[in-house]
Amino acid sequence: MQRPEWRWSDLRVLTVGFFLVAAWVTLGVRVYQVQAVDAVEFAQRGFDQRIKHERIPAKRGTIYDREGVELAVSVVGADLVADPSLIDDPVAVASLLEPELDADLETLSERLSRDGRYALLGSALRPETVERLEQIIDDNDVVGLTLVPRPVRVYPSGRLAAHVLGLTRLDDGSGLEGLEAGLDDVLVGKDGTRIVERDPGGRAIPQGQFLVEPARPGSDVVTTIDRQIQFIAESAITEAVERTGANWGTVVVLIPQTGEILAMASAPGFDPNDRRGLDPDAIANRAIAEVYEPGSTLKVITIAGALEEGLVSPGTAIDVPQRIEIGPKEYSDPSRHASRLTVADIVRKSSNVGTIELQQLLGNDRQYAYLDAFGLGRASSIDFPGERPGTLEHVSDWCPSTCGPSAAIGYGVGVTPLQMASVFATIANDGEWIEPHVVAEIVDADGNSIVTEPRRRRVLSAETARQMRQMLEGVVAGGTGYRAAIDGFSVGGKTGTAEKYLPEEGIYSTEDRMASFVGMAPIDRPRIVVAVVLDSPRGTLDDGTELKFGGASAAPVFAVVAEATLNELGVSPDLPTDTDG
Repeated sequence: MQRPEWRWSDLRVLTVGFFLVAAWVTLGVRVYQVQAVDAVEFAQRGFDQRIKHERIPAKRGTIYDREGVELAVSVVGADLVADPSLIDDPVAVASLLEPELDADLETLSERLSRDGRYALLGSALRPETVERLEQIIDDNDVVGLTLVPRPVRVYPSGRLAAHVLGLTRLDDGSGLEGLEAGLDDVLVGKDGTRIVERDPGGRAIPQGQFLVEPARPGSDVVTTIDRQIQFIAESAITEAVERTGANWGTVVVLIPQTGEILAMASAPGFDPNDRRGLDPDAIANRAIAEVYEPGSTLKVITIAGALEEGLVSPGTAIDVPQRIEIGPKEYSDPSRHASRLTVADIVRKSSNVGTIELQQLLGNDRQYAYLDAFGLGRASSIDFPGERPGTLEHVSDWCPSTCGPSAAIGYGVGVTPLQMASVFATIANDGEWIEPHVVAEIVDADGNSIVTEPRRRRVLSAETARQMRQMLEGVVAGGTGYRAAIDGFSVGGKTGTAEKYLPEEGIYSTEDRMASFVGMAPIDRPRIVVAVVLDSPRGTLDDGTELKFGGASAAPVFAVVAEATLNELGVSPDLPTDTDG
């Protein structure tokens, strides 16, 4: 039989057959490797691709006023994001969005024209803004815009109590200032997790894995703030700053028997809901952040110390010259007075020389002990992590001649407005210091409550405190604080006017003053203490009195705030009014 000849077509068939066999062998080996050798690994990869671990943000705790009205609350807002590759006309879309977003037309157009598929156009948008944007997108059939839900912090009352509440960061929602920062670990809560099995299109697989660990909401905070009194204080201090041209002003209103802060207002103010053009200086809570030399309001500590030590009584008369030299410094009284004054006269006339003579009787060591006991040189409240402690050098570092006398009349010692409010609250509360505080209660997600228990300490005897109140009443009834008088109520307090120290120049200003008034009412059983401080008020009253003096600029603010507060609290008048027959 003749052997067939090889043809090129046979070779091609053989080659193709070889490659087919090789391909099938390779495929078989790969199938065996995937389904047998590496089966577990690939099953895990598929599982990991389907299973999504998603964060469930915890709801931030709500901050309330003393009546349970929301001051700060988290709501569902959104971020507005765009896919620039789907935007046909960036300028037209930007013009639609500009009125609702914190960005100008040029910036929005640039973001919508970028390469890539993601651009953030607006962050932490409030619900009402989200609603308007949804309407704009629907009405104009805009493609490529997405509103991504996220928690947003909202302050329903706007500017009210903004310095107390503070604000949160827009990016992660953490506390940035005020109570939002100080109580961030309490308010923030604990995020939950959601484990869900999704298909390549992102849809949940009906019979797939679905596990949820719920988020735990943050604790709620109930404050001592009274919204009505806060509004009164803010309105009064804002008007005073505008009227006097002061750099800033602050008011603190507290209940001396409990230490509860009813209002803490500063001007200029800000709206935490509106970050556009926000001045960082406006965010500062001046009541706890500003340290100043108080001037004559600090005289009450020296005088109270002399009474408590039994060195004098309110009726004790002493020789008070117009001026006195101690070491290298001469101290004087700004107005003429009799050469012999009682201690009550010294308080009423705010005599520098008389107060210094009482300090000489008291001595530096005992004077320092009372300054320390009243809380100077350290923070007044644990509620305010940003509170500055002020400045009070230890007596061992005092100079032997002028440090004690200067401190007696309010120089060389730095205080905050809250500290001075606390000093007078101690006198109002029969000599017992109670920690001023703004947090009344913290309530966790389970309803468990932590009620604030303020610190307490005895500073003066009840009798010394009573004598001090009677002398402070004389300051308003017939002394430097007469503009603080309130019709129908007995009022006591002290004016303060201190030359403003200029640290950058190392000298005291010849023009600017720190003007203040701190007082209480009614005087026999004070229900409130109000502290008012103005930085560098300017101008004059109709009678020619310069507003740089505390009695002219700060005392009237006290009268407005204190009268409205007493009425708001329902306190009955204790004196005949002008309308009484």
